[in-house]
Amino acid sequence: MGIVAGLDSSPDFTRIVVCDSDTGAVLRQGYAPHPLESPEGGGRPADVDPQAWLLSLGEAAGGGLLEGVQAIGVSAQANSVVPLDAQGNTVRPALVGGDRRSQVAAADLIDALGGREAWAQAVGSVPQTAQPVTKLRWLARAEPEAAARTAVLLQAHDWLVWQLLGRPARRTTDRGGASGTGYWSAATGGYRPDLVELALGHQVMLPEVIGPAEAAGTTPEGLLISAGTGETQAAAFGLGIGLGDAVVSLGASGSVMAVHNEPLVDQSGMITALADATGMHLPVVTTLNAVRTLRGAAELLGAADLEGLSELAMKSTPGSHGLVLLPYLEGERTPNLPHTAGTLAGLRRESMRPEHLARAAFEGMLCGLADALDVLRGRGVDVRRVFLLGAAAELPAVQAAAPALFGTQVVVPQPADYAAIGSARQAAWALGVSQGVLDPRTPPVWQGAVAQVLEPGEELAVGQAVRQQFVAVREQTHPGALRG
Repeated sequence: MGIVAGLDSSPDFTRIVVCDSDTGAVLRQGYAPHPLESPEGGGRPADVDPQAWLLSLGEAAGGGLLEGVQAIGVSAQANSVVPLDAQGNTVRPALVGGDRRSQVAAADLIDALGGREAWAQAVGSVPQTAQPVTKLRWLARAEPEAAARTAVLLQAHDWLVWQLLGRPARRTTDRGGASGTGYWSAATGGYRPDLVELALGHQVMLPEVIGPAEAAGTTPEGLLISAGTGETQAAAFGLGIGLGDAVVSLGASGSVMAVHNEPLVDQSGMITALADATGMHLPVVTTLNAVRTLRGAAELLGAADLEGLSELAMKSTPGSHGLVLLPYLEGERTPNLPHTAGTLAGLRRESMRPEHLARAAFEGMLCGLADALDVLRGRGVDVRRVFLLGAAAELPAVQAAAPALFGTQVVVPQPADYAAIGSARQAAWALGVSQGVLDPRTPPVWQGAVAQVLEPGEELAVGQAVRQQFVAVREQTHPGALRG
């Protein structure tokens, strides 16, 4: 069919990959950081001028990168809100990321609709601080003039698609992006405008939700732009995961997502019921403490870096000589223990050695993620294979322990920008459908990610014993905390 491009506009940079539309082979790529000013005290800004995304896109596409490209797919950071006025101009900078300003707004919204179960029934999840619906409530309370001028709501990938198409009257989004807003239901496939009004104070125009293989439009130059999607959905699509697959992502915090054939309604608030980029569902469970657990242990033990901590942990044995670390250093979301702290149990004279504490940090982090996997399994989600993402997935101590603790095969893909690759695959799908050579129900089959495959093997029984030791300490310390 030719060549296609995928664009991933993350919180910090834009990456573009140009791929062969038949095989998915990456032919060339471009990269540019976002020209963002850091707020005082560092960290990421909570308010961003969307023009920064366009400037970065232009720089990443420089040097003729897109020459010969027939279609483009766009993914972008989730949980962003771009409020526009009736003329299509931004009312204020975009609200992005996990915004602590929205904590009170989230609690207000839960109460205003009648509790967590009411929200779970309405849209499949309970409002969280990062979600657009919660940001709208904050906007209405903190900046009522800006809220009153808001006539259209877009997310980052919606806005970028709209800009690439020359700002047409029609504005679109996809199921994946819509499912993270807090005002669209994956179960019904429709918006809940009443929830927008509950949050913002008035009705607004919302983008049309188009199908996974539909095109958002074509530029005057004839370049097809696919539906676009959120970064999470694009990465899952780029990895090529399907039913039976889960993805465990190791950042400072952790996330576990899996493909499922129906939406999940979860009043506990532990599951976010996202839709994926193919017409299926992508329930997600997050933990607040993943690699930050390892970094804290490295500092405590004087390890130079995470590689040093891993080397130290490998001198210990499964079970860490009885040491169990509940890694709830920042409080925790799964289980829902926002105000708790971490716990180190099982201290005996023979276990008080650096290598055992190092091993306990790795086991505690992975057992916390196994808890998140079990939340999905407990709701009927089939998990036969786990894809492990993030730089920490390369650490020997992680690879040694993960298969046995997760109780399944673990796949560690070669590092790549899977969100950009997934966006390119979406573009190839839309292009093929437009040309009549692909079925709108079946995405193109691309070559899978180059990966290392790890089996639990003979270590399974030992790993499950370590897991039970962790669960016993969790239940003793926080009885019933993980029961949804």
